[in-house]
Amino acid sequence: MRRIELTELLSRFAKEQVIYPNTEVHRAMTKVSSEARYLSTKLNNGVYTDEQIKAQMTQITGQELDEGFSLFLPFTSDFGKNIKIGKNVFINSGCRFQDQGGITIGDQCLIGHNVVLAIINHDYHPEKRGIMHLRPIVLKEKTWIGSNATILPGVTVGENSVVAAEAVVTKDVPANTIVGGNPAKFLSNLADKIEE
Repeated sequence: MRRIELTELLSRFAKEQVIYPNTEVHRAMTKVSSEARYLSTKLNNGVYTDEQIKAQMTQITGQELDEGFSLFLPFTSDFGKNIKIGKNVFINSGCRFQDQGGITIGDQCLIGHNVVLAIINHDYHPEKRGIMHLRPIVLKEKTWIGSNATILPGVTVGENSVVAAEAVVTKDVPANTIVGGNPAKFLSNLADKIEE
């Protein structure tokens, strides 16, 4: 049985945007996911300095994180190796990232307590429910995601935008706006809330 390397796996995720059960891609994903769950469990069951947390997140993501990165535990990742984190990002406690299809977090993003970033949808057909459809999530620079919000597959949140607490975001959020609710809807332009 051929072994799929991580770079090929990520390339196939991006190109095919689907994972079929009982395939070499599914087996390769499961292997990386097992490592991510192990590393997340280790991270969440110790007492660490900020530098040690950053070092362990580097292991989970495979990405060197900048000095401005900050994470409050616990944190969970389903895959780990398809998360791209910009500079000066803050992730609060209880967040869960499902990243097989890719999560990109821009510079200076703030992510509140218990935020879920979920990039997988299962097939609607009951006989094909094990098929996973992948759509990346992108948080552009300086976005603020409120506590208990859920961002669903394929969503891009535009620069400077705010997602209100407990929102469920099902479609793209334009730059410089505030959205909230389930499903999330436009609430305000950011400029209307900024005090001069």
